[in-house]
Amino acid sequence: MNELFLAATLLLSFGGTIVFLKVFGKGGLFAWIGICTLMANIEVTLLVRAFGMDQTLGNTLFAATFLATDILSEIYGKKEAHKGVLAGIFTNVTFILLSLMWIRYIPAEGDWASGFVRGLFSNTPRMLTASLLAYVVSEWIDVNLYHAWWKLTEKKFGSHDKFLWFRNNFSTLVSQFVNIVLFNFGAFWGIYQFNELVAITASCYVIYIVTSLLDTPFIYLARKIARPSVCS
Repeated sequence: MNELFLAATLLLSFGGTIVFLKVFGKGGLFAWIGICTLMANIEVTLLVRAFGMDQTLGNTLFAATFLATDILSEIYGKKEAHKGVLAGIFTNVTFILLSLMWIRYIPAEGDWASGFVRGLFSNTPRMLTASLLAYVVSEWIDVNLYHAWWKLTEKKFGSHDKFLWFRNNFSTLVSQFVNIVLFNFGAFWGIYQFNELVAITASCYVIYIVTSLLDTPFIYLARKIARPSVCS
């Protein structure tokens, strides 16, 4: 069942990116980045076993934010991609501040939810701080590397539109590696044993490799929606 849920989450995460682009345009991508960032920061607290590996959740939702920024880069340019990164940063900071307040409210006598909220979000400031650092660094790398690959392929092959798969995948694979290492070791150091943490990080990166490759058709579809004259 875990494998099926992961596949469904991947389809929803990437498919939602396209739907929000189609319905709301550029603003939809900014909104989707915020939604995925928020939900991933909650989902990442769960540890599951799937495909024979222990892994934290949130991987597919975080992958969707990289897909969204790559689409912003491809269609709207580097400046708008950086705005997408800012949308994720503001979402992270807001969630950190709110979660700090949630666990400090004094519950009423009839309250039933505070214990669950405290249990879930007691480590949230640390995780979200690690998430924020990882997000800022990895997304900055992703956007800048995307455009560096773009300039390289355009200069070498004389085409502005071709090799979309190359700049999409190789910018994401590098930035996702930075993201998962910074986040896992920042958020879970001392919570999991070192060997288990290394194993979790490795399995998460395997998932990121798969999701990075699988998002390729979606970025082509996004470009076709926004720029139907481009076929390659």
